[in-house]
Amino acid sequence: MRHMPKPVPFPSRVLRLACLALVLCAAWAATARPGLAADRARLEAFLEVTGFDVALESIRLSAGSAPQMLGVDASVFGSEWTRATDEVFAVEVMHDMAMDILEQTLSDDLLAHAADFYASDFGLRVVEIENASHMKEDDEAKQAEGQALVAGMLREGSPRLQLLQRMGRAANPGDTGVRAVQEIQFRFLMAASAAGVVDLQVDPVDLRAAMEADIPRLRRSLAESALAGNAYTYQSLNDDELLAYTEALEHPDMRRVYELMNAVQYEVMANRFEALAARMSSLRPGHDL
Repeated sequence: MRHMPKPVPFPSRVLRLACLALVLCAAWAATARPGLAADRARLEAFLEVTGFDVALESIRLSAGSAPQMLGVDASVFGSEWTRATDEVFAVEVMHDMAMDILEQTLSDDLLAHAADFYASDFGLRVVEIENASHMKEDDEAKQAEGQALVAGMLREGSPRLQLLQRMGRAANPGDTGVRAVQEIQFRFLMAASAAGVVDLQVDPVDLRAAMEADIPRLRRSLAESALAGNAYTYQSLNDDELLAYTEALEHPDMRRVYELMNAVQYEVMANRFEALAARMSSLRPGHDL
């Protein structure tokens, strides 16, 4: 198939993840602290209590955006599409990848700080709320409900809107989320081209330039999606609770934890999208594997 891709935003599930990213995987080598890495057993327990595997499962659900980025419908690949994505995005594979990286980069001190919060009654409640949002598959419905909540806050002049915006700034300073989305898309398209799945009809330098020009639109999409997503996800928290969670996220140690964990999520996502591109080369329109 011949296709000249235009830089397009990911579906809202991926956009919502992007709004949490603080750095990309290039930061890992600079942040690793030999001798201070978290104990693997403690790290496993921490990831379980924070719902990290649920976030990885959400990455699996985002695989549905792959054909969209190539300008095709997933149904053309036949009935084996679901099996292929389930295998490539197997949670146990992504979990092991994440553990290997975090074990070398997340110090015991940072892990302890975050664990103290998430082991609290309030922290456990927050994780339950976030997990439920991650695993609700109807993104369009979530976005519509979130947008309606935001519209209501605007009409009422509610201070809650400023709290949600503050949360967004704490989680995504600058354009790091935008850069993350574009890097995943770029790596997927390059892998799809190398596998013969798509003919890009553009060299990598020109594709990078096109993505750079698309940043203002993507930035707006991310901000709007994040605001609606947070409005939906945290609607059961009152304003005081929302402020308490925002302040917890703003703590330097918590920001560092999220910085590392979200960088890992993005590297895992990019890696799996590259693997999916290779797998798609064996899928032919209208045929099973």
